[in-house]
Amino acid sequence: MTDTVVDTPPFYCPIESAVHPEAEQAERRALAWFAGSGLCRGDTELARYAGSRSADFYARFAPNADLDRLWLAALWVYWGFAFDDARCDEGTFADDPAAFATMAFSVQHALEVPGPLHCADPYTAALHEIGELFRAAAGPVQNRRFQHAHRAWLTGVQWQIGNRATGRMPDLDEYLTMRLHSAGGEPTYAMLEIVNGLEVSDREMDSPAVRALTEMAILVASLDNDHHSRTREATRHQTEQNIVNVFRVHHRYSPRQAVDEAIGLRDAVLERFLALRDQVTPRASTPLRHYLTDLGHGIRGNIEWALRVPRYLTPDGIAPAAPARVPAQAAVGHWIDAPRTSRQDPRRLPSIAWWWNDPVF
Repeated sequence: MTDTVVDTPPFYCPIESAVHPEAEQAERRALAWFAGSGLCRGDTELARYAGSRSADFYARFAPNADLDRLWLAALWVYWGFAFDDARCDEGTFADDPAAFATMAFSVQHALEVPGPLHCADPYTAALHEIGELFRAAAGPVQNRRFQHAHRAWLTGVQWQIGNRATGRMPDLDEYLTMRLHSAGGEPTYAMLEIVNGLEVSDREMDSPAVRALTEMAILVASLDNDHHSRTREATRHQTEQNIVNVFRVHHRYSPRQAVDEAIGLRDAVLERFLALRDQVTPRASTPLRHYLTDLGHGIRGNIEWALRVPRYLTPDGIAPAAPARVPAQAAVGHWIDAPRTSRQDPRRLPSIAWWWNDPVF
């Protein structure tokens, strides 16, 4: 199938913009760490890491975080983008699910093992050190939740690689299930408790309503990323599994129709997220209210970050100016005030229909 990139229409996102005032300091600390790590093999590679603007990204998810924890979350995001490029989307593991599984679970094990650990692989060694920094900064509950989310991400990527290896395009419901994991949203949102120094009780975090809200925030951001990254991925021939192509293959839509349908579906999920969050927030504890607020910050911040990030806007992913600076002001983008509609009713999709069934809190 020939891939055609269609401009994405303006975004519906009635959530306030916010960004941590010390985003640039978090960036400097994280990039200084990478410069001394075994992952960075020169100025060009460091500039490519900087081009992901990962500190700016997470500063929009957690605008009120402790700086000493914010830079650690940025560190993992820089690592995650580097790992995604080298091991998930390209390279020897990108179409070999068995080889990816062996490598990925070795990486996961290194994240979970406390204390000294010899790792020959530079990505594994770097993640182990990041895990050690997380353990020093947060308690066992926050770290356990992050580790479980990280494992789910790697499992989702393996599913995606399996589809790639067999040339299989998942249908819409299957794609949404896979995307909830493969996009990396689970570990990204799991870091909110770590950077904010808060711990949501198991009773609240594991309730169906909070699980639904977390999944909805992940899916909205993931579908937004499907649009943001299409130009970059088209040049690298990586767009075979994308919400737009799912609609094109299984529903025979034109590129423009597929984009419009994908956006309408995404807007319906965001509307449900906002409505359910309004129901849960008045009964939530202070840590949970903070978490729910930052779920929304993540949705908005992900869009603002993507509208300006060199990773998506320049061919080599490197910022035109070196060193890369992260402007503290909110990104300027195109926005609309009302959601769009889709022919696809999300309440008829088994993977996500339960979000509309009044999940218990």
